[in-house]
Amino acid sequence: MNIEKLLQESIVKAFKDNFEVELTPEQIALQPTKKEFEGTYTFVTFPFVKQSKKSPEDTGRILGEFIKSSTQIIADFNVVKGFLNFVISDKIWVNIFTGILSSTEYGSHPQKGQKVMVEYSSPNTNKPLHLGHLRNNFLGYSLSEILKMNGYEVIKANLVNDRGIHICKSMLAYSKWGNNETPESAGIKGDHLIGKYYVLFDKEYKKEIDTLKAQGTEEEAAKKQAPVIVEAQQMLKKWEDGDKEVNDLWRKMNGWVYQGFEETYKTIGVDFDKFYYESQTYLLGKDVVEEGLEKGVFYKRDDGSVWADLTQDGLDEKLVMRSDGTSVYITQDLGTADLKFKDFNLDRSIYVVGNEQDYHLNVLFLILKKLGRPYADGLYHLSYGMVDLPSGKMKSREGTVVDADELVNEMVQTACEHTTELGKIEGFAEEEAKELYRVLGLGALKYFLLKVDPKKRMMFNPQESIDFQGNTGPFIQYTYARISAILRRAKDLSIDLSNAAKVINIQPAEREVIYQLSLFPKKVEEAAETYSPSIIAQYVYDTAKEYNRFYAEVSIFNEQDTEALRFRVQLSQSVARTIKEGLRLLGIEAPERM
Repeated sequence: MNIEKLLQESIVKAFKDNFEVELTPEQIALQPTKKEFEGTYTFVTFPFVKQSKKSPEDTGRILGEFIKSSTQIIADFNVVKGFLNFVISDKIWVNIFTGILSSTEYGSHPQKGQKVMVEYSSPNTNKPLHLGHLRNNFLGYSLSEILKMNGYEVIKANLVNDRGIHICKSMLAYSKWGNNETPESAGIKGDHLIGKYYVLFDKEYKKEIDTLKAQGTEEEAAKKQAPVIVEAQQMLKKWEDGDKEVNDLWRKMNGWVYQGFEETYKTIGVDFDKFYYESQTYLLGKDVVEEGLEKGVFYKRDDGSVWADLTQDGLDEKLVMRSDGTSVYITQDLGTADLKFKDFNLDRSIYVVGNEQDYHLNVLFLILKKLGRPYADGLYHLSYGMVDLPSGKMKSREGTVVDADELVNEMVQTACEHTTELGKIEGFAEEEAKELYRVLGLGALKYFLLKVDPKKRMMFNPQESIDFQGNTGPFIQYTYARISAILRRAKDLSIDLSNAAKVINIQPAEREVIYQLSLFPKKVEEAAETYSPSIIAQYVYDTAKEYNRFYAEVSIFNEQDTEALRFRVQLSQSVARTIKEGLRLLGIEAPERM
C-alpha cells in the first residue's frame, strides 16, 4: 500500500468534487510534515488558490474535511496557514505494516531488463591501494548493489592501469636496487613491495634533479635529463617493443601486485565480474581516430598530430593522437568504451572516478557523442571528492599515502579497544570477539566514507567513525544487535511470529517506525537515480534512530496484551531486516551479538 499515492488520488477527487478542478496525481506534491505539527504528510495549498478561488487556509480545510469524511485514509487533519497536514489513520498504518511483514523481498524493484556496467577501483600496479581507493571501491561496490536491487543487471568492472611510465619507474628501481627481493623474502605483500620501489625511484630522481640544478641546469630541463627518468623511458620503449627481459620482469612484478590486490579486495569485501587491463587496451582507439577523421570530428595538424576541436562546446582543443602515431590516454579510453559495449551490449556505463578527472571524462563522453555512438547517452561519471586526513593531503610518490591495508588494520584495532572499553564483548569467545572487531572496524570505515555525498570532499576521522553514538556504522550495528537479542528472547518465550498480529490502536512511536520502514523502497530507488549510496546510509541511520526512540518509549516484554506484544516483536523484526538489508547495500555486515 502506497500512502502517498492514496492521498494524491484523494486530493484529486476532492478538488474535482469541491472546486470542479481537474488535476492529475502527478500535480499533487506531498512532503513530510514538520516535526512541530501533528501529521505525517503535508500538502501545500498556495499554488492552487486560483483554481479553488478560496484562501490557502480555506482550501486546506475544505480538502481535509472532504478526505476525512469520504475515506478511511486519515484520522484527522490540521491546517497551518496554507499547509494541510494529514494524520494517517491507525488502520492504514497497520495495513502498511502487514504488507511490509509479508513481503519476502521488501525494498526490491522489478527487473528492468537493462545492463549497467559500474567501473571502479582502477588501480595502478606500481603501488598498494590507499584511502582514496577505499572511497572509490566502497562507492562502486555499494552503487552496484543498489542498482541490482532496483532491477538492473550489473557488471562490476575493474580497468587496471598496468602499463606506462609510472610502472616502469618501479621496475627500474627494482632492477637497480632490488637484489632479487621477493614478497616472501621481504615478509610483505607484493603490492607493498612494489610501492616501496616506486618511492625509492622518486627519491633518487629528486637527488639527480638537484645535482643537475646545482650544475646550472634549469629545473624543467633537469627533470627531463635526469638519468633515471631517461632510463625509465627507455624501459617503457623496450616494453612496447616486446623486449623479453623487460616483459618478464613486468609480468613477475605485476603478478606480485595482483596477489596483494586480491588479498585487499577480499579483506574489504568488494568483488568484480570483469577485469580489463590497459596493457591489452592501450592500442585500441587508433581505428576510432581514423573514423573520427573521416567523419570530420577530428582534424590533423601539419605535424601529423590529430586533434578534436571542442571550443564550440565550451571546452578546448584535445590531442587524440601524437604526431608519431602513438596513443594518448583519451585514445585508449575511446577504444575501451567501444570494447565494453561490444562485450556486454550495455544500456549504461558508470565510471567511478575522482573529480580530478572531471574534464577528461567530459571530453571523452562528448567525443563519443560526436562520433555517433548509440551508447553515448548512457555514459555517466560518478565524480567523487578526495578524502583528507587531519594530517593533510596524501602523495603516493613521497610515500605519505594512507595505506588501505594499514588503515583497515588500525580500524579493527580501534574497534577492539573501544568495544573492550565499553564492555560490549562479555561472554564472547576469543575468535568471536576477533570477528566482531573486524565487522565493527570495517563497518565504521565503510559507513563513514559512504555517508557523505560522493561529490563532496571529505575529512576522514578514524576516532569519530568508531563511536557507538551518533551517525556512525557501529551505532547502527549496535541497534541491529539489540533487536537480535530481543528476537532471541521472543523465541525463548515461544512468541508466534508466523502471522501478523491483530492490533487496532498503535502508539505514536510505533507509527513513526512504520512510516520509516515504508520509505525503504523509495530510498532504494532514489539512491539509484542519484547514484548516491549516502541516501541509503542516511536512511539506515534514521531508521535505527527511530527504533531506539520507540524502544525507549514503548515497553515490549512488559506488555500484557499478547497481540500488542506480538506486534512490537514483529515490528522489531521488520526493522532488523530492513537495517540488515540497508547495511548490505553499503557492503557492511550486521552482527547478531554485541
